[in-house]
Amino acid sequence: MKYVELNLFPEEEEETQKNSDSKWNKKYNSDKGKEYNSDKGNEYDFTNLFERLSKSAFRSRFHLSQKDREYIAEKGLATIRKHAEDFVAKRLAPAIIPNDGKQTPMRGHPVFIAQHATGCCCRGCFSKWHHIPAGRLLTREEQQYAVAVLMAWIEKHYS
Repeated sequence: MKYVELNLFPEEEEETQKNSDSKWNKKYNSDKGKEYNSDKGNEYDFTNLFERLSKSAFRSRFHLSQKDREYIAEKGLATIRKHAEDFVAKRLAPAIIPNDGKQTPMRGHPVFIAQHATGCCCRGCFSKWHHIPAGRLLTREEQQYAVAVLMAWIEKHYS
């Protein structure tokens, strides 16, 4: 079954996206072309989030395997971040995800593990853990937030 998202107010959406883009450009484009910088995650304080996640039996059972660590060492954190950005944009950001709740594999990539560990695996979990509602396209800032959460978790469990 194919889902089509109707846009009843195209001018409003375009204006909202423009405003969002300009905020995003000011905030993130200064880093364009630079290597991955772990300070990016310092824009957010994830202390409370990681505390809540640690109390979940399901979320706290995820850990990076030796194979995941070797993959990160081989590719580097900059590449892992690009993978995270791509996965978030394609699997988490759309307003309507036909297989929501089943789109993130349980293994195969360090970002997949981090997505499950941090509640960034589907829009239902993302809404529950991060209080960002489902049913609408994620803004660039929200996507960058999700990537920052994932990278903070990966860095914490990689070292």
